[in-house]
Amino acid sequence: MALPTSAHRYEAGDAWLANSCAHPNLVRDVWAADMLARSPPARSGSSPRHGSAPGYPRLARIRSEQRGPVLADPVMDALLWLVSLHAAEELADVRGLVVKPAGWSLHCPPTGWQMDGRMWITRPDGSGLLTDPAVLAAAFGPGGYRLPAEAP
Repeated sequence: MALPTSAHRYEAGDAWLANSCAHPNLVRDVWAADMLARSPPARSGSSPRHGSAPGYPRLARIRSEQRGPVLADPVMDALLWLVSLHAAEELADVRGLVVKPAGWSLHCPPTGWQMDGRMWITRPDGSGLLTDPAVLAAAFGPGGYRLPAEAP
Protein backbone atom coordinates (compact mmCIF):
# COMPACT_ATOMS: atom_id res chain seq x y z
CA MET A 1 0.00 0.00 0.00
CA ALA A 2 1.40 3.39 -0.98
CA LEU A 3 1.96 6.02 1.67
CA PRO A 4 -0.08 9.21 1.30
CA THR A 5 1.73 12.12 -0.29
CA SER A 6 2.37 15.31 1.65
CA ALA A 7 -0.45 16.92 -0.28
CA HIS A 8 -2.92 14.27 0.91
CA ARG A 9 -1.65 14.49 4.48
CA TYR A 10 -2.35 18.23 4.62
CA GLU A 11 -5.56 18.24 2.59
CA ALA A 12 -7.90 18.26 5.62
CA GLY A 13 -6.10 21.22 7.22
CA ASP A 14 -6.12 23.15 3.96
CA ALA A 15 -9.83 22.45 3.53
CA TRP A 16 -10.52 23.66 7.07
CA LEU A 17 -8.57 26.88 6.50
CA ALA A 18 -10.11 27.54 3.08
CA ASN A 19 -13.64 26.75 4.24
CA SER A 20 -13.33 29.30 7.04
CA CYS A 21 -13.47 31.93 4.29
CA ALA A 22 -16.45 33.13 2.30
CA HIS A 23 -14.71 32.09 -0.95
CA PRO A 24 -12.76 28.85 -0.38
CA ASN A 25 -11.88 28.45 -4.06
CA LEU A 26 -10.28 31.89 -4.09
CA VAL A 27 -8.09 30.88 -1.14
CA ARG A 28 -6.98 27.77 -3.02
CA ASP A 29 -6.26 29.87 -6.15
CA VAL A 30 -4.12 32.27 -4.11
CA TRP A 31 -2.17 29.35 -2.62
CA ALA A 32 -1.73 27.85 -6.10
CA ALA A 33 -0.12 31.16 -7.12
CA ASP A 34 2.37 30.72 -4.22
CA MET A 35 0.95 33.58 -2.19
CA LEU A 36 -0.37 33.90 1.36
CA ALA A 37 -4.14 33.69 1.56
CA ARG A 38 -6.26 35.88 3.81
CA SER A 39 -8.15 33.56 6.09
CA PRO A 40 -10.45 35.42 8.46
CA PRO A 41 -10.23 33.90 11.93
CA ALA A 42 -13.81 35.12 12.40
CA ARG A 43 -15.01 31.55 11.96
CA SER A 44 -11.95 29.60 13.06
CA GLY A 45 -10.86 31.71 15.99
CA SER A 46 -8.88 34.77 16.89
CA SER A 47 -5.14 34.79 16.93
CA PRO A 48 -3.13 35.83 19.95
CA ARG A 49 0.33 36.90 19.00
CA HIS A 50 3.56 36.57 20.87
CA GLY A 51 7.18 37.19 19.98
CA SER A 52 8.75 33.98 18.75
CA ALA A 53 11.91 34.09 20.86
CA PRO A 54 9.99 33.72 24.16
CA GLY A 55 7.09 32.02 22.36
CA TYR A 56 8.88 28.80 21.48
CA PRO A 57 9.56 27.76 25.09
CA ARG A 58 5.90 28.46 25.86
CA LEU A 59 4.87 26.38 22.88
CA ALA A 60 6.77 23.46 24.41
CA ARG A 61 4.77 23.89 27.65
CA ILE A 62 1.58 22.90 25.83
CA ARG A 63 1.13 19.20 25.14
CA SER A 64 0.68 18.46 21.46
CA GLU A 65 -2.84 17.04 21.92
CA GLN A 66 -3.92 20.34 23.55
CA ARG A 67 -2.33 22.59 20.96
CA GLY A 68 -4.35 23.94 18.08
CA PRO A 69 -2.78 25.46 14.98
CA VAL A 70 0.27 27.69 15.55
CA LEU A 71 1.69 29.83 12.76
CA ALA A 72 5.26 31.14 12.89
CA ASP A 73 6.13 34.47 11.31
CA PRO A 74 9.88 35.11 11.58
CA VAL A 75 9.57 38.48 9.82
CA MET A 76 7.25 39.75 12.58
CA ASP A 77 9.19 37.68 15.16
CA ALA A 78 5.88 36.18 16.26
CA LEU A 79 4.02 32.96 16.88
CA LEU A 80 0.29 33.08 16.24
CA TRP A 81 -2.05 30.67 18.05
CA LEU A 82 -5.56 30.07 16.80
CA VAL A 83 -8.05 30.23 19.66
CA SER A 84 -11.82 30.61 19.91
CA LEU A 85 -13.47 33.97 19.34
CA HIS A 86 -14.48 34.02 23.01
CA ALA A 87 -10.87 33.76 24.18
CA ALA A 88 -10.24 37.51 24.19
CA GLU A 89 -11.72 37.95 27.67
CA GLU A 90 -9.76 35.02 29.10
CA LEU A 91 -6.50 36.22 27.57
CA ALA A 92 -6.93 39.96 28.14
CA ASP A 93 -4.69 40.06 31.21
CA VAL A 94 -2.00 37.65 30.00
CA ARG A 95 1.27 39.50 29.80
CA GLY A 96 2.97 39.18 26.45
CA LEU A 97 -0.07 38.18 24.41
CA VAL A 98 -1.84 40.45 21.96
CA VAL A 99 -5.29 39.23 20.97
CA LYS A 100 -6.36 40.34 17.52
CA PRO A 101 -9.92 41.68 17.20
CA ALA A 102 -12.77 39.95 15.39
CA GLY A 103 -12.58 40.58 11.67
CA TRP A 104 -8.78 40.58 11.60
CA SER A 105 -7.42 38.54 8.69
CA LEU A 106 -4.73 35.95 9.11
CA HIS A 107 -2.38 35.78 6.13
CA CYS A 108 -1.37 32.14 5.97
CA PRO A 109 0.19 29.54 3.74
CA PRO A 110 -1.37 26.14 3.14
CA THR A 111 -0.55 23.64 5.86
CA GLY A 112 2.31 21.88 4.08
CA TRP A 113 4.21 24.89 2.77
CA GLN A 114 6.31 27.81 3.90
CA MET A 115 5.56 31.10 2.17
CA ASP A 116 7.05 34.52 2.78
CA GLY A 117 8.74 33.04 5.84
CA ARG A 118 5.45 31.94 7.42
CA MET A 119 4.97 28.30 8.27
CA TRP A 120 2.72 26.20 10.47
CA ILE A 121 4.56 24.96 13.57
CA THR A 122 1.44 23.03 14.57
CA ARG A 123 -0.55 22.42 11.43
CA PRO A 124 -4.33 22.58 11.18
CA ASP A 125 -5.52 19.00 10.81
CA GLY A 126 -9.10 19.67 9.77
CA SER A 127 -10.55 18.70 13.16
CA GLY A 128 -11.22 22.30 14.19
CA LEU A 129 -9.12 21.89 17.34
CA LEU A 130 -8.08 25.28 18.72
CA THR A 131 -5.80 25.97 21.67
CA ASP A 132 -7.80 26.29 24.89
CA PRO A 133 -7.29 29.85 26.18
CA ALA A 134 -6.82 28.60 29.77
CA VAL A 135 -4.04 26.28 28.62
CA LEU A 136 -2.43 29.06 26.58
CA ALA A 137 -2.65 31.53 29.48
CA ALA A 138 -1.11 28.99 31.84
CA ALA A 139 1.74 28.34 29.39
CA PHE A 140 2.66 32.02 29.66
CA GLY A 141 2.64 31.86 33.46
CA PRO A 142 5.76 31.27 35.52
CA GLY A 143 5.30 27.53 35.99
CA GLY A 144 3.60 26.63 32.73
CA TYR A 145 0.46 24.60 32.31
CA ARG A 146 -0.14 21.78 34.75
CA LEU A 147 -2.82 19.14 34.36
CA PRO A 148 -5.47 19.26 37.10
CA ALA A 149 -4.71 16.85 39.92
CA GLU A 150 -6.86 13.73 39.85
CA ALA A 151 -9.05 13.01 42.83
CA PRO A 152 -7.80 10.07 44.94
